[in-house]
Amino acid sequence: MGKQKKKKSEWLDWLKALLIAFGLAFIVRTFLFAPIVVDGPSMLPTLHDRDQMIVNKIGYRFGDPERFEIVVFHASDQKDFIKRVIGLPGEHIAVRDNVLYVNDQPVEQPFLTEYNNEILTNDFELEELPGEYKTIPEDQVLVLGDNRGNSTDSRILGMISMDQIVGKTSVRYWPFDRIDIMKLGE
Repeated sequence: MGKQKKKKSEWLDWLKALLIAFGLAFIVRTFLFAPIVVDGPSMLPTLHDRDQMIVNKIGYRFGDPERFEIVVFHASDQKDFIKRVIGLPGEHIAVRDNVLYVNDQPVEQPFLTEYNNEILTNDFELEELPGEYKTIPEDQVLVLGDNRGNSTDSRILGMISMDQIVGKTSVRYWPFDRIDIMKLGE
């Protein structure tokens, strides 16, 4: 009888341990970190289709996005997008002849390269984008894909509310030959 009671106790211990592990995994994935798979070419050459990354969900609970961070946001109820923050609240953004202007001052974009010698970004002014803002509203950001010729971003979607942002990405863990910690502006 003692042996059977001991086995039952072991099973309960294992069950408790598994429930705690699943509970912790749920909490971590829901509130702290989550995986995301890049879908499509909109962030080339920085991120490739099917790259797998970690989304830090807690970073913006304590601070706001910085220019050039790569963020994941809810584009719709079913779809999350991954793009780069280009414009911050209170700023005026324009692109002329592939030069980014923030409040009429040129800003380097070191992550952009001559991508097949094509025009990287068609010219635009903030006022021409959905919402027709003169400056980016509070609690919103302007995002663009690095592959500017093939990206659904703020030029189509308009400004992205901070409420839509899931978190920022900075760690690529797959494929193994491209494991990387992305630095701001890379």
